[in-house]
Amino acid sequence: MRKLISFKYPVIAFGLGLASALGFAPLNWWFVTLLCLAGLMWMLMGAARLRQVAGWGWCFGVGHFTFGNNWIATAFTFQDSMPHWLGIIAVFVLALYLAVFPMLAGMLAWSLRRIPVLIEERRRRIERDQRLSKLKGLIPAGMESASVFERTITPSAYAFIPLFAGSWVLTEYLRSILFTGFAWNPLGAIMVAPGSAEPAWIGLTRLVGTYGLSGWMVLLAGIWLLAVLPGAARQRWQRVGWALLVAMLAQILSAWLLRPMVPGDAPRLLVVQPNINQNEKWDPKLQLANFRRLSELTGKPGPKPRLILWPEAATADFLELEPDARARIAGLLGPKDRILLGGDALNFDKAGELIGAHNSLFGLDATGRIFGRYDKAHLVPYGEYLPMRTVLSAIGLSRLVPGDIDFWSGPGPATMSVPGFGKAGIQICYEIIFSGQVIDAKNRPDFLFNPSNDAWFGRWGPPQHLAQARLRAVEEGIPVIRSTPTGISAVVDADGRILKSIPWHTSGAIESALPPPRPATPFALLGNLLPLLFGLLLIAGGIAIALKRR
Repeated sequence: MRKLISFKYPVIAFGLGLASALGFAPLNWWFVTLLCLAGLMWMLMGAARLRQVAGWGWCFGVGHFTFGNNWIATAFTFQDSMPHWLGIIAVFVLALYLAVFPMLAGMLAWSLRRIPVLIEERRRRIERDQRLSKLKGLIPAGMESASVFERTITPSAYAFIPLFAGSWVLTEYLRSILFTGFAWNPLGAIMVAPGSAEPAWIGLTRLVGTYGLSGWMVLLAGIWLLAVLPGAARQRWQRVGWALLVAMLAQILSAWLLRPMVPGDAPRLLVVQPNINQNEKWDPKLQLANFRRLSELTGKPGPKPRLILWPEAATADFLELEPDARARIAGLLGPKDRILLGGDALNFDKAGELIGAHNSLFGLDATGRIFGRYDKAHLVPYGEYLPMRTVLSAIGLSRLVPGDIDFWSGPGPATMSVPGFGKAGIQICYEIIFSGQVIDAKNRPDFLFNPSNDAWFGRWGPPQHLAQARLRAVEEGIPVIRSTPTGISAVVDADGRILKSIPWHTSGAIESALPPPRPATPFALLGNLLPLLFGLLLIAGGIAIALKRR
């Protein structure tokens, strides 16, 4: 029976983690996530030892990331050189690692909450020593401390909420940079539902970034706890009332930061979504049909210049080596049209042997000239390259993208000048999820183009990917345009609003004006320094509360 009881809390924590992932797209049951976070904080506050905090926080993370990243398993169904069931194992193994970060957040908050306790114990110890030195010889041995430690010192429950929020900010940022980073589904994304015109509190990302918004979600979850923490009922509900008032004021600030801009004349966009599935993309027998589908959706040139946007890996041709392929695409353009499309760039050694490739974005004009190229910098481990290839390939593993040559990383965020359409920042697919790493700050673009291949991502991945792209738009104050083979393609303005979109697994094209950018936001100027400062401020506030209530 004792063994069963010892497993009860880890199982509860795991269940809370599973349920918390319901807050992400496509469900966006954010209130469930907040309730689960409140439950986790309640458990961690009651933990007697740090190892309990570590275990429960880790179990929560395993459930949270296993369910939230379930779409990864779908990617393995497109790689026939490996058994498809490896996808399920891969999701769980990844969750075992990612769970370390909620664990660290809980451990840090629990440890910091004990600082006032340690200070008080030290003060009492000093008082005891001073008292004993004055009464030496007057009190029988063994009775010196009977009156000094009669009151138990309890850490402040209220302090844990801001401490955990600040710790979550720091560890979520850490998750985005360690071992190349995996920033997918920051907690703040629970508010960004595909159908929401202006998600609640999203404007705060301009001041504290996405990781700061995640800390704000933890604070909101803490409102549930304020109603049940120790204290008189009237005091508890007063605290809940004040907390709700602060939340409403924060939403008013968010709405003010996203106040509409006056529209003006803008270049025209054409965003193409051909609905070409992953199993069709690389089939040589379907290459001609795939191009025909793209060309039909692109349509004929009109009187106004168009910026045509095709998805990641839109063509299987090697554009730098095949002038006929460039001419075929250029034939779809009017004299002042331009097209941005994804393709591969090959790298050869001095002997002419193929040694690597880049996942690239090319800009072509109506003559077939390549006026710009961007190479993806943040590659997907095991997707676009195989770490420790000599070891892993020997046991039958391969990368998920077809082919045996690994992709090479590009230099990082860059701005491409598109004649007649301004300056484009490019972030290919997965790169868009990394808050604070998507813009060349020295050459700020007018818009971000995010060509992506979400055909790998199953049903849950595409709306989650779109939600994170919308966060980048708000943070940076720059519109984001997404073109994908199977969805969800969208035109997102600089305030994160979806102006037009094409649903998942639907063929179509978006004709739209290019939304204007906003002036550089505080986050665009200072980057992830802001969420880190916000996290430290929350921690300092939590320590101050703990010191006041000791």
